[in-house]
Amino acid sequence: MTRASGALILGMSGILAVYQSFPAFSQSRSSEPRGLEIFITANRSPTSIQRTGSAITVIRADEIQKTHSGSLVDALRFVPGLDITETGGPGGTTAVRIRGTNAGQLLVLVDGVRINDASSANGEADFSGIPGGLVERIEVLRGPQSALYGADAMGGVINIITRRGRGPFKAFGQVEGGSYGTLAGNAGAYGQQGAWSYSFAGSGFRTDGFSRYGHRVARLKARAPYEKDGTETLGGFGRIGFDSREGFRFEAGGMITFHRAEYDAASVAFPDTPSATNRRFFSAFAKAELDTFDNRLTHALTLTASRTDRMFRDTTITVASNPNVATWRHSDFTGDRFAAEYQGTYRLEKYGSVIFGTKAEREIAVTFNQNIIPLGARTKSLGGNQTTLSAFGLWQVPLTERLDVSLGGRVDHVTDVDTFATWRATAAYRITETGSKLRASLGTGGKAPTLYQRFGGYQGSVALRAEHNLGADVGIDQDFLDGRIRISATGFWIRSRDLINFQNSTTCLSGIQASGCYVNVARAESTGFELEGTAQLWTGLLQLRGAYTYLRAKDLTTNRTLARRPESVGKIGLAITPWDKWSFEPSVTLVSKRFSGANETQRLAPYARFDMLASYKPMEQLEIYIRGENLNNARYHEVWNYGTTGRAFYAGMKTTW
Repeated sequence: MTRASGALILGMSGILAVYQSFPAFSQSRSSEPRGLEIFITANRSPTSIQRTGSAITVIRADEIQKTHSGSLVDALRFVPGLDITETGGPGGTTAVRIRGTNAGQLLVLVDGVRINDASSANGEADFSGIPGGLVERIEVLRGPQSALYGADAMGGVINIITRRGRGPFKAFGQVEGGSYGTLAGNAGAYGQQGAWSYSFAGSGFRTDGFSRYGHRVARLKARAPYEKDGTETLGGFGRIGFDSREGFRFEAGGMITFHRAEYDAASVAFPDTPSATNRRFFSAFAKAELDTFDNRLTHALTLTASRTDRMFRDTTITVASNPNVATWRHSDFTGDRFAAEYQGTYRLEKYGSVIFGTKAEREIAVTFNQNIIPLGARTKSLGGNQTTLSAFGLWQVPLTERLDVSLGGRVDHVTDVDTFATWRATAAYRITETGSKLRASLGTGGKAPTLYQRFGGYQGSVALRAEHNLGADVGIDQDFLDGRIRISATGFWIRSRDLINFQNSTTCLSGIQASGCYVNVARAESTGFELEGTAQLWTGLLQLRGAYTYLRAKDLTTNRTLARRPESVGKIGLAITPWDKWSFEPSVTLVSKRFSGANETQRLAPYARFDMLASYKPMEQLEIYIRGENLNNARYHEVWNYGTTGRAFYAGMKTTW
């Protein structure tokens, strides 16, 4: 018996023992307090926030539309626990990390479809090409969640949910333009007709941008001027649903995005190069649900598919013989995922509910390289696949009128790689008299090696094992003054082992892997504190919102701070409505020093950035706004030698009809 399965059995036994000892357990559950939001991600089914022991944050469509139209991740910067780096502004490669874990240890879903790139080295998802105008809400679940969602969920889950059709026909549109030659827009329609619902939308974004390398980097000023690196993104989605009102429901949808971005080599003698990448992403899903046994047992079958195509056109200018001599190299990456999942939900009324299911997922990755200048043959550098078979279960149970707990476990079998078990337990205790909720979670995570780490070129190691971690958090959600002030505070701890690094090792093949290979060798630990809250300082006039994260993320082998993990990140904003139809929303972002390179190299200075949004609504269906970014013109960098925006202004309008 593994330690994970032993802990799962022990925990289940403990819950059964507690069940016998609580007389109140046999009573029916009290009605939910009014105004509670329902989340899907926290427990794989609709669950009110008051009964959830996990740390979760929700971002709504109106909040997303207030941020930069070309970068969905800007909407995530108010979420505590997240660390975000863009390599040279919108359109550049974007990495999102949760609680100090790696970007590849974050599971990203779009309408339940896993979009982590099967062909990338670490299996991370790239947010740079996801149009924000298509999104209805984002749910961010922090802490190890592999017991619910399997591989890639070691740090947490970001679930991106597109618009759904509800109510009568409604259409919307938005257009925006501004600095750096930026133009963006989105439009769509949604509604419901009898048993059918529908939702369709399209989005576009373009910008001339600025040089990703060196822009506003003082120490690189002597190399200026730099050429601009532009970006273009087109996206669209559609979904339809059917509800028979007799226990059968069906939904299907898909998304497609085309993304083109110019980038710089940034590390050679002439780093400001005219390189470009094209990225295409396709995803589709179909889901059917059937209620049986008087709606006590719901069966759900979901089919998903996605493809990520990335094409790089790398141009390198060499200095060995002639600065004008260039090499031109094409690299093509294709990653496919296909999955089928069954989930059953059995409602036990006063005994809670049990979720159980199985999943089969197939990953395929193929990459090719070819030198154009000088001309060379097209060669296949990676071709591999793997299948993961999983079984999972989760019991959510109200032990008393105030206490809800959940206990879940999962087993993932990755063919020819590893079989690993993960588990998770949560508790939420409500003190309604004081407006308090105490919560805690404890769980493990696991991640199978990526196809690139196993089969990539001369670096792969087919004998790699899964990565593992153990994480815990405790927190309190507190209301003051009848909900006018709401504060959420969380302390967390995560320890990871068997992390996969590329380095020299005795396990590397002699000769072929003389420069190194991938091995399970690294260990890391993250501890920290998260704080977020809102306050109605003056009802109808002034609202305060803020988020703060303290993070200590260390490589346990070297005891050095992990790269690109700032110790402190804070963001605070005001919503001011001095007159009817007018609003002003200033915000300040504060980031402490951090290191862009490993072993505490490439130190990046702390910075403060000031932004402002002003909007006017002449009528309910129309809003006109102006947004200013980095109004204090702070010189800061998220990645060594990569530029960030200077003072910039954008104007636009939104309408519905």
